[in-house]
Amino acid sequence: MEWETVIGLEIHAQLATKSKIFSGAATAYGAEPNTQACAVDLGLPGVLPVLNADVVNMAIKFGLAIDAEIPPRSVFARKNYFYPDLPKGYQISQYEYPIVKNGKLDIQLEDGTLKTVGITRAHLEEDAGKSVHEGFSNFTGIDLNRAGTPLLEIVSEPDMRSAKEAVAYMKKIHSIVRYLEICDGNMQEGSFRCDANVSIRHKGQKKFGTRAELKNLNSFKFVEMAINHEVERQIDVLESGGKIVQETRLYDANKDETRSMRSKEEANDYRYFPDPDLLPVEIDKKTIERIQASLPELPDVKKQRFISDYHLSEYDSDTLTANKDMAAYFEKTIQSANSEAKLCANWIMGELSASLNRENKDITESPITPELLGGLITRIKDNTISSKIAKEVLESMWNGEGDADTIIEKKGLKQVTDTGAIEKLVDEVIAESQTQVEQYLNSPPEKQGKLIGYFVGQIMKKSQGKANPQQVNELLKNKLKTE
Repeated sequence: MEWETVIGLEIHAQLATKSKIFSGAATAYGAEPNTQACAVDLGLPGVLPVLNADVVNMAIKFGLAIDAEIPPRSVFARKNYFYPDLPKGYQISQYEYPIVKNGKLDIQLEDGTLKTVGITRAHLEEDAGKSVHEGFSNFTGIDLNRAGTPLLEIVSEPDMRSAKEAVAYMKKIHSIVRYLEICDGNMQEGSFRCDANVSIRHKGQKKFGTRAELKNLNSFKFVEMAINHEVERQIDVLESGGKIVQETRLYDANKDETRSMRSKEEANDYRYFPDPDLLPVEIDKKTIERIQASLPELPDVKKQRFISDYHLSEYDSDTLTANKDMAAYFEKTIQSANSEAKLCANWIMGELSASLNRENKDITESPITPELLGGLITRIKDNTISSKIAKEVLESMWNGEGDADTIIEKKGLKQVTDTGAIEKLVDEVIAESQTQVEQYLNSPPEKQGKLIGYFVGQIMKKSQGKANPQQVNELLKNKLKTE
C-alpha cells in the first residue's frame, strides 16, 4: 500500500533589529552570557513592554513579498508555558489576530514545474533564552541574552509532499528574508530555523494522519534528513500495527534519528489570551503603500530579468538570484568585464564558487572582488590567456598576488597566438606520435574527434598551456589531413 507524506513548516526568522521586540536591550550575537538581558526581558515585577516599530515594518515587508493580507488590526497574546529559559512563564506572541495571513509562495520542483505553497500566517513573537549544557556536568546554564529577540514565525499550509519540496520552500523563504534585509539568515547562529510537522497517510486519503513535530532544525541538509527519517519511522510503526502519537521529537544528526521529546501541546494547552500590557497594532493603508514602494527587486522578478536581459538559462538565473549578494556580484562583474553574461556566470558559479566552498566563505568574503574577476574574464575574452591558464591566475588572485594583468605579466602567462610558433609545436608532436597518427587516419570521422584530444594535450603540455587551443585544433586538423 502506497503512503503519501504531508509536511508543513514553521519557520522562525530572527528579525534584524538592533534592539529587542519589547525592550531597548541589544540583540548582537556572541555577547557574554546574560549581558544583554534587561529588566523587561527578565520579566521583573512592574516592568512594561514597549513595541519596537521596526519589527512591525519588517513583518509588513514580508507579508507584501508573499502576496499576503495585512489585516488593519493585529493583537499580541500571552502564550503560557514553562521553560527554564523563559523567565516570565509566558511568551508574548500572536494567535487569533496575526500581522500577516493568507500568503503564498511558488517553489520550483526537480522536474522544473512550479508548485504553490500556501502560507497560513506570519506572526510576531519574542524568542526565549537559551539552555546551555556544554561545560556543565551536573546542571544546566541559562543564558537570557536571546530572550526578547524579535521573531517572525512563518507557518505554511501542509502543502508539501516530500523532504525535497520542504527544503525548496525553506530556501525560498530564506532568500526572500535576506533580499528584504529583515533577517541575516545565519542558520549556524540560530537566526533562521524551522520546526517541521510531518505525517503520512494512504495515497488518495483526504484525512490527515497524526503528525509529529521535528523541533529546531537549523540547516537545509538536516531538514531533509530529519523528514526522511521521520517518514520511514512512521511507516514502520503503522505497518507493524502500531499508532503514531502526536508529539514533539528532536533530530539527532550524528545518529540520523529522531527521538521523542514530549507530547505535542494543542493551542488550548497554552491558555492564550490578549496581552493586557500591549495595545492592538493598527496599520493603515498609507503605511502599507509606503512600505510597498520601498520593496527591493525580489528573487523571482530578478530571475526573470536575468533571463530576458542577459539571455541566461533558467538554471543559471535561478542559481545566481537565489543569493542576493551573488546576484549583485554577478552584475558588478559584467560591468567590470564588459563581457558576455554567460562567461561571467560560468566563472562565478564554477571556479569562484568552488574556491569559496573549499574555504567555507560567503560571496561577500571573497578575496576576489567583482572588479578583479571582471579583469580576468576580459583577458580570457581577448585571448590574452586561455581558460586553463585563467584558473592559475584566479588562484594567484585568491592568494592576493594582484590583478590579472599583474599576474600574467609577472609569470609570463600570455597565450601564444603566433601561428608559426604553434605550427612548430604541432609538427613536433605529429613527428613524435606516428602510432597515434596512423590510428587517427584509419578511424572513422566520428572517432577522430576523440582521438585528436591526445595531440591537443601533448601540444598544450609542450607550450605549458599557453598555446591558443582554437589555433591548435585548426592547425592539427589541416596537418593530419596531409599525412
